[in-house]
Amino acid sequence: MAAVSVAVAGCGASSTTGSAAAGSSAADIEHGEEAALKKQEAAEVNEDRELLSRIESKKREETAEENAKRTEAIAAAKAKKREQAAARAAKQKERAAEANANKREQAAEAEAKKKLEASTNGKAKAKKPASTTPTPTSTTPANTAPSTTATGTTPEDTTQQKANGTE
Repeated sequence: MAAVSVAVAGCGASSTTGSAAAGSSAADIEHGEEAALKKQEAAEVNEDRELLSRIESKKREETAEENAKRTEAIAAAKAKKREQAAARAAKQKERAAEANANKREQAAEAEAKKKLEASTNGKAKAKKPASTTPTPTSTTPANTAPSTTATGTTPEDTTQQKANGTE
């Protein structure tokens, strides 16, 4: 710029003011360009921030969805295990109930069999003749007539009646 002012020195004072005005306008232009560049950089930074924010938001959403799916899968697995355990418990209770019913049925059958045997044994005793009692083998003459009670029955008859339940 100094070269410009020397060449114009013969024109007077007006040329120095013109060069100063030209210098200030160049500074203003340069300052304006810097400001525009700063605005553009700020806009790009804002766009980058928004883009980064959208990317992070999308990642958070995807992570949340994955966590939800994982949680659902875990819950489903737990529910399935509970259902299986409940089914096993129900089967076990059913088997135990069947076993108890079978035991009761067998006990009832055994009791009925005992009663049947008792009743048939009583009838068999009643059918046996009285002469099956052992006779004494002594050399003394035995009283062969059975003794009778005041009611006119022999003790053997009374025993048979007791066995039959018709006393």
